[in-house]
Amino acid sequence: MMRKTLRRIAALLTAAGLAGTVALATPAGAQELSDLPKQKWTFNGPFGAFDLASVQRGFGVYLNVCSNCHSMTLLHYRDLAGIGLSPEQIKAVAATQQVPLGLDDQGQEVIGPATPASQFRSPFPNEKAARAALNGALPPDLSVIFNAREGHGDYIYGLLTGYEDAPKDFTLQPGLYYNEWFAGHQIAMPQPLHDGQVEFPGGAPNKVSDMAYDVVNFLAWAANPEMVERKQIGVRVVLFLALMTGLTYAVKRQIWADVH
Repeated sequence: MMRKTLRRIAALLTAAGLAGTVALATPAGAQELSDLPKQKWTFNGPFGAFDLASVQRGFGVYLNVCSNCHSMTLLHYRDLAGIGLSPEQIKAVAATQQVPLGLDDQGQEVIGPATPASQFRSPFPNEKAARAALNGALPPDLSVIFNAREGHGDYIYGLLTGYEDAPKDFTLQPGLYYNEWFAGHQIAMPQPLHDGQVEFPGGAPNKVSDMAYDVVNFLAWAANPEMVERKQIGVRVVLFLALMTGLTYAVKRQIWADVH
């Protein structure tokens, strides 16, 4: 657990550093974060919790869309128990993914179906391969992207829904796409989400705005899987301190009653 926590902190610092580098390297002109379209996130507030149905749909969006370019190296398939998947469902999901399984007797890498203990499949074997396949762009790992980006859920939601045709007076560089919320308004990632792209069990809404909302919920959980437990502990601590404060005050009054 401690090792995993340290890996999350290291990944967060790296992602935050990259975010700062990108922000400094891009032209001015991005919308102010205060103007971001605000969403009602169920996990906000001291008593907030994850909407696990939305988180599960968001995982479906990641699996079918985002995972084609973005890795999540801090997650293993067994972690999906945290979003409510059963052991059988986790095994079924893992079995659909081809991951490295080690080396054979000749030293060649073996690729095969993942198991619950496997790390999430990475779309590219290394950074060079990713840049070669994507015109020099390097898709960030999404494990802690929710924490690493200023604006958090609102920013990611705005980015995913912010693709538009460039204004007539805007010069868009070749190979880039106009996005209202990306710094400089020019982003290398094509619009990832389209209406009806992913079908959900039960016929849940799957417009771009719906899928963006769900995938943000999943990314929030991925970056903070212990959030609900942490809040519950915090509430218990506050209640305990309040109780002890009341008891201490009552004892103080009892002890000093005769003096007064």
